[in-house]
Amino acid sequence: MKYNFAAFILTHGRPDKVYTYKTLRSSGYTGPIYIVIDDEDPAEVDYRRKFGEEVVQFSKREIEQTFDLGDNFTDKRGVIIFARNACFELARKLGVEYFIELDDDYTNFSFRFDAEWKFRAKTIKNLDRIFEIMVDFYVKCGDRCKTLAMAQGGDFIGGGRGTYGKEIALKRKAMNTFICSVNRPFKFIGRINEDVNTYTSETYRGLLFLSFPMLCMNQKRTQSNSGGMTEVYLESGTYLKSFYSVLYHPAGVRVKLMTTKFCRLHHAISWNATAPRIVREEVKE
Repeated sequence: MKYNFAAFILTHGRPDKVYTYKTLRSSGYTGPIYIVIDDEDPAEVDYRRKFGEEVVQFSKREIEQTFDLGDNFTDKRGVIIFARNACFELARKLGVEYFIELDDDYTNFSFRFDAEWKFRAKTIKNLDRIFEIMVDFYVKCGDRCKTLAMAQGGDFIGGGRGTYGKEIALKRKAMNTFICSVNRPFKFIGRINEDVNTYTSETYRGLLFLSFPMLCMNQKRTQSNSGGMTEVYLESGTYLKSFYSVLYHPAGVRVKLMTTKFCRLHHAISWNATAPRIVREEVKE
């Protein structure tokens, strides 16, 4: 790559289940990979035994002082927001300018459209080039763009007839895979649902958080991979998770029932009340 770039895999308590590492290499990524753990991880020795010098560590207590958790709970196990915010300083110490933050449970990176823009999934085998293109776009977007993400497998429910399959356009959201720069720092906020908390509240302030719907990553089914955030979600489900985003952006986020096979509460975003709009010059009065 022409950029000073690295991939960070954020993980906790499951050194034998860092699926993303193998997925990156099998998808054609040849650059540096760092395994990000905190200093309270009971599996630190196992991580270092398996990944050696690729393991980088941060102080949970120190990073906690730099952002808002949104509550007064004391349980900090497996909460990924600490690692998300620590990556900026870790990158700086490692001399890395651009980086991508990844969870540890990815099984596939894929294209979702072919050369004729028809909906068709195809596994990515040249991930070096894909990351370079993403960073290119991110750089050209300017400093107001804080991060750029891939779409998620769940975004393509309905295939070519679903929302993402029918409309090929950038999305004003960023989840799970975050292209970032040490020169465009921002803070993730809220103990859980930190990605939604951050992109809604910061978009409301005029910053850009974007997703490429042409690219997609797939991961293990939620709550099926033990360790990491799984125990947090198993204890509170989506009820508590969704209300964090209401707390941070009550003007644009509400909680509603999502009806699929099972009913569950989930956040719902009103983009009219979240993203600033450009007003035509003739109606400025």
